[in-house]
Amino acid sequence: MEMLHGLIVITFVHLLAAASPGPDFVLVTQQTLNHGKRIGLLCSLGIALGLSIHIVYSAFGLAAVIANSAEALWAIKLIGGAYLLYLGISGLRSRPVAANAPARAEDIVPPRSALRTIGTGFLCNALNPKAPIYFVSLFTIVLSPDMPLYQVAIYGVWIMLIQLGWFSAVALLLSTPPIHRAFKRFSHWIDRVLGVAMIALGIKVLTTRM
Repeated sequence: MEMLHGLIVITFVHLLAAASPGPDFVLVTQQTLNHGKRIGLLCSLGIALGLSIHIVYSAFGLAAVIANSAEALWAIKLIGGAYLLYLGISGLRSRPVAANAPARAEDIVPPRSALRTIGTGFLCNALNPKAPIYFVSLFTIVLSPDMPLYQVAIYGVWIMLIQLGWFSAVALLLSTPPIHRAFKRFSHWIDRVLGVAMIALGIKVLTTRM
């Protein structure tokens, strides 16, 4: 497959995959509405970087091995599902803050560090147990045994850029002043709803047969 053709196929398929509701979308939405544009963009960067794990092992042919190994998938499901449950429970613990009430010391939330935010997005994507199966399917279409390594690297970087672009657009949209103000008033409820969604995704991961 010619490189341009492969890039077109990857763009179409991966945009559909990125736009479908899932843990990454819930996490970016939650982080953006709760902490603002900067955190949403950093979280998007972490999610894109998390793809590097799947791209590297797929390039070396390990995705097919993982996808067909019951033990490996079980371990990934257990870790990934538990992490989603942790994120969901954290969302459920969100508390309302009165607009004009004086801030108490115990209510002051320290600013999230860039590294921690990127790490949260990275783990959310890297621990997705459906990723090995997805990348087996995607790379089966565009990769061939004689494909040079630089072309594989270009495909991988392009997938990460698509992921980053999509979730950055989501973060920018949700952080626009009118939308952000509208959501901020009910931010704790939104955080709790998204927390429930994340818990539901975690339970689905733990209970679904791969």
